[in-house]
Amino acid sequence: MTDAVPMTQGKGLALSPGALAGLKVIDLTRVLGGPYCTMILSDHGAEVVKIEPPQGDEVRDWGPPFVEGSASYFIGVNRNKQSLALDLGKPEGRDVLMRLLEGADVLIENYKPGAMEKWGMGYADVLSKRFPKLVHCRVSGFGPDGPLGALPGYDAVIQAMVGLMSINGNETTGPLRMGTPIVDLATGLYSAIAILMALQERTKSGQGQFLDMSLHDCGMALLHPQAANYFLNDKRPKATGNPHPNISPYSKYRTKTCEIFLAVGNDPTFRKVCKFLSLDSLPDDPRFKTNGDRLTHRDTLTEILEARLAAEDGHALCDLLLKAGVPAGPVMHVDEAMNAPHTAHRQMVTELGSYRGLGTPIKMSRTPGGTRAAPPRFNEHGEEILARHGFTAEEVDALKAKGIVVAVRRT
Repeated sequence: MTDAVPMTQGKGLALSPGALAGLKVIDLTRVLGGPYCTMILSDHGAEVVKIEPPQGDEVRDWGPPFVEGSASYFIGVNRNKQSLALDLGKPEGRDVLMRLLEGADVLIENYKPGAMEKWGMGYADVLSKRFPKLVHCRVSGFGPDGPLGALPGYDAVIQAMVGLMSINGNETTGPLRMGTPIVDLATGLYSAIAILMALQERTKSGQGQFLDMSLHDCGMALLHPQAANYFLNDKRPKATGNPHPNISPYSKYRTKTCEIFLAVGNDPTFRKVCKFLSLDSLPDDPRFKTNGDRLTHRDTLTEILEARLAAEDGHALCDLLLKAGVPAGPVMHVDEAMNAPHTAHRQMVTELGSYRGLGTPIKMSRTPGGTRAAPPRFNEHGEEILARHGFTAEEVDALKAKGIVVAVRRT
């Protein structure tokens, strides 16, 4: 592990070094799942060296909007990292990578399974022997083997193939892709968890290990409660739109001023919301006494609730319901959510200079994480990274002359 370097944020406010200070991560990933994982680690103090191919991480082009040539898609998941552009297609580039791995705790990559082995850098035969404490995390579409092994996978394709699209939407829309790249984000989260598990186990064994993470598996792991329902009743889950497949009332409802969402998860809460709305007879109505009854008669219950809510100010009503212990909230647009008072209170919008992004949701009392540096420009830290790893100025110049270290993105 490396020594932690104190950093500042905003107007000189000192940040904690972070819970992961001293952790060194070599990040070969592109697009979203891997970079999201390493941003989580870097938010909490890990030193993340982002090695980009000569063409750069392609999500730098996934815009508009753009800032200094990089798209928002890149900016949103790459803060707190240092960028080195390296041509790993050449043996000299792979030699540089092997030197960078000296003292590294984690290597994460999302190449097609078999690529690292083809380059003579497979975990089993090479990396585990040369770097026995290294945790090597590979993110792929479907894993290395099996009927779909080593085939490419993208978020929306996996959403389609594992059933997530089939449970999103309703009978009118048909299957819908979820609005956020939920599979990529979940894979990043699961990968961060796996890395931390492996590092924890290393404290006992002294050894690293290989982590086989796939979009397929992580996407399928999100199928709750639909998979659990299927395992129990052997019936194909259906898309229900906003209503919950197992709970009622648990859906979106119209009010005079906005739509709101009520999440009534048990009978006591149902009695509470009925009392609050002066619908005192509903809890004793045979159609609505239990959750099972309410599911059976959901359409009728929805009509009753919306008739009662039609004259209400949705925002004011939700404030009162929340204070009364009933989970409820207005349906807000992204810009409204970003500017909400509680968002500011929870520091979920972070700023550093001209950079703005979502803050870390992980709040730690002694070692808080946060924004330490804006997302890097292409190869912004190349010479600095190499110098820190023992490369002389002459070696760096030679690598640049041969096109191993790349200063300008290739097309």
